Amino acid sequence: MFKLFWVSNNNEEEFDELSEEIEETENDLWQISLDIIEKDTSIIIIAPIAWVELKHIDITVNKNILIISWNRKKPLEYYEWNILRNSECFWWEFSRNIILPENMDFDNIKAVMENNLLIVNIPRLNLDSKSIKINKIES
Repeated sequence: MFKLFWVSNNNEEEFDELSEEIEETENDLWQISLDIIEKDTSIIIIAPIAWVELKHIDITVNKNILIISWNRKKPLEYYEWNILRNSECFWWEFSRNIILPENMDFDNIKAVMENNLLIVNIPRLNLDSKSIKINKIES
């Protein structure tokens, strides 16, 4: 259930609550927002991932698709408390597929976690350019 709150423009404080049921299945995967920064030498992906242990984050590459997935589980305190007044945090499996260019060095991807941000650095391949001489075929 998602809850949306709004306040009117009147001086009186009016609050209204709109609740909407959304069907979820056990196999639903949620996506997280991320930033992709393109540099001359690499592509950097930054994803905010809070309340997840590093051992639960999986980063894989399949051809030129980078897949980031994890499962954020509710802390035990949620089950100990009796009343949950507002529920806006998401506690389930996430997955995000990022299609990358083919000129990336997939063997040298590095990932770090800093201040609840997953930072993935994918270097570009250094492809040398060269001129090709065209020979004339004699008939």
